Amino acid sequence: MKLRLQILSAAFLLIPALLWAAGGSYQPAAVIPPPVAREFRGAWIATVANLDWPSKPGLPVAQQKTELIALLDRAAQLKLNAVIFQVRPMCDAMYASPLEPWSAYLTGVQGRAPQPFYDPLAFAIKEAHQRGLELHAWLNPFRVSSPQARLPMALDNITRTHPELVRHYGDLLWLDPGQPAAREHVLRVILDVVKRYDVDGVQFDDYFYPYPQSDAAGRSLDFPDAASWRQFGAGRGLTRDGWRRQNINRFIQDVYQNIKAAKPWVKFGVSPFGIWRPGNPPPIKGFDAFARLYADSRRWLADGWLDYLSPQLYWPVNSPGQSFPVLLRWWAQENVKARNLWPGLAASAVGAKFPAEEIARQIQAIRAQSGAGGEMFFHLRNLADNPALAAVIRREYSQPALVPPSPWLESASPAKPALLAVKGPGARFQWAVSGGDPVRLWVLQFRTDDLWTTEILPASETVRTFPYHSAPEIVAVRAVDRVDNLSPPAVLMKGSPASPGRRQTGSQKLPSPSN
Repeated sequence: MKLRLQILSAAFLLIPALLWAAGGSYQPAAVIPPPVAREFRGAWIATVANLDWPSKPGLPVAQQKTELIALLDRAAQLKLNAVIFQVRPMCDAMYASPLEPWSAYLTGVQGRAPQPFYDPLAFAIKEAHQRGLELHAWLNPFRVSSPQARLPMALDNITRTHPELVRHYGDLLWLDPGQPAAREHVLRVILDVVKRYDVDGVQFDDYFYPYPQSDAAGRSLDFPDAASWRQFGAGRGLTRDGWRRQNINRFIQDVYQNIKAAKPWVKFGVSPFGIWRPGNPPPIKGFDAFARLYADSRRWLADGWLDYLSPQLYWPVNSPGQSFPVLLRWWAQENVKARNLWPGLAASAVGAKFPAEEIARQIQAIRAQSGAGGEMFFHLRNLADNPALAAVIRREYSQPALVPPSPWLESASPAKPALLAVKGPGARFQWAVSGGDPVRLWVLQFRTDDLWTTEILPASETVRTFPYHSAPEIVAVRAVDRVDNLSPPAVLMKGSPASPGRRQTGSQKLPSPSN
């Protein structure tokens, strides 16, 4: 009897909360909140030469973590929604790799693990996701060493384990892309990262075959792949240049297909040199990446071997031979499969080559260009350390934005979340997944005094409490899945429920491009 009374007492205590949640103060409503802005806002975190992180090799682990958290905090404060974290500067690893040695940029000695031990990539992913940021793993595929990194090689460096795959080219060491075993090694490294870490994307920059090198007399050097050409290319109907391009094309296609087989939601992107070939379009002049790096980036885009392309458009709007909007328009016209086009902007040039307002003009040009959907900044420390540039970013990114979706990966919307108003201190709202799909983010929108506010929250945040005196009139929550699809809203409204068919809408747009 005593146990029965305790159960009944507990049930009665629950009744007020259940009634309040079910229909006392807030009721489900057929209200449509404002649309959520869509714009990729990313920044590279460069670890090569300690450009962004860590500030120098061999820092204590606690300081490494503090520096990385500060960069991610800055990204979140500026309303970025992604970071592109360099995890493999040159056949080394900024993470616990079973295939390649620890990077000297991390600990000061190649092959030495951080002490006390931690995994920087796992740490970066956790901290980025807690701030609502996507994290894309940035790998350099074929670079082994550069003049600035002439450090002792670890015993498990590929120069020691497979020296037959490495070429000396000028003052560089480079994996030979003409060797199938070299491409296979890089693919294993990439898939190891994709399978073991919760990355949102994988990215390469502009290094495939190396940029041309010269000898001491200034004469141009050809890449030393004659043996590979004789073994794998000659007599197969291709020129040597065409064979080199085919090696990179095969590699890009293999990377894309294998990533999708492992984790279909992980995006793959490339940030190539911003000019495909001079004369495309006719006013454009400059370096020929197609002929010199053997990078046919236009084909990768046209054949759909990418989820996004971020051409490095590091020139001003008014540059006569490399006009930013002219190049942007050309890339948009070449994007026949409607992949995401998020050009790279040279934040590092602000103050040295052009003022911060140039970046504002470029953002506005991207917003005005059909088919373009955001940008990436090289690199994050410039946004953190340059007050004039940070002011421009704060102004242009006045509202939060979601990453644009990738409908070729998944177009179905996630299920509408379950939303409750729960009695507690203040007006307390709680939400949860109602379907089986994992949630990456939440979009919380609420209206107070007829003004809508939008917040983008990490998946771990599922409760919001408002003081009773400033409780919103309407609260709406949407789920965002791993490929940035948005669910229908779950909506609660103060007072009487909306009558059938009643709809209230709002608007929330990005700033319109200005002259």
